[in-house]
Amino acid sequence: MISHKTGTREEWLKARIELLKEEKELTRRGDEVARKRRELPWVRIDKEYRFEADEGSVSLKDLFLGRSQLIVYHFMFAPDWQAGCASCSMIADAFDGSYIHLANHDVMFWAVSRAPLAKLQAYKRRLGWTFPWASSGGGDFNADFNVWFTESQQRDGEIEYNYQREPPSSDLFRWRNGQEGGGDSAEARLAAMSGTDVASYHRDRPGMSAFVLEEGAVYHTYSSYARGLDPLFGVYHWLDRAPKGRNETGVWWRRHDEYGQR
Repeated sequence: MISHKTGTREEWLKARIELLKEEKELTRRGDEVARKRRELPWVRIDKEYRFEADEGSVSLKDLFLGRSQLIVYHFMFAPDWQAGCASCSMIADAFDGSYIHLANHDVMFWAVSRAPLAKLQAYKRRLGWTFPWASSGGGDFNADFNVWFTESQQRDGEIEYNYQREPPSSDLFRWRNGQEGGGDSAEARLAAMSGTDVASYHRDRPGMSAFVLEEGAVYHTYSSYARGLDPLFGVYHWLDRAPKGRNETGVWWRRHDEYGQR
């Protein structure tokens, strides 16, 4: 027996038109939020951050590569991990198709991780990516932008991520529907996919940050974390329009070269 209600074409069209009204309201609300995002005050960055890139040692200002705007994706990849975060990797599969357009619209895009440059380069070759990726190495960039935390911060419950203080034990990946497969088992699986343990996996976090270069100075304009990254998760936007939606009860995704593997 079919598991979903059915109806006539006329009934479907009536319901679809009603839903369209809500979708348009959501679009207009999104435009308003985007406007308010652009109105946030800019914060000047006077600290000197250094990165290792294909071009050598570079500064934050160098990452602009002649553009006036910069977007950084904080890619979870710690120095001792065997591979980058599988979730970040699924997001990153869409970067190559976007960064070329951004670069030709005055916006430079980079991924930044703590892992050494050689490890990032090897991972890029493995997955066939071409987008710019820099190592923040042992600098303060990841810590200052709240995407990396120390063991003592983790132990003492001093992690502030996504603009709030976390308890000592935080369950980042519990599924919103509460179904089995989220929580500790999901985190353990994701950690294992990167060749690390849950505690280490927790200390690196995903995020994105935006910057502007004006009159020779760099300003921080915006950062977003956790589900604030949903708009970058292109796969989920397609699934949200599929008949069964996200339809997930656990970690179902792999890196794109791992599907079919056990």
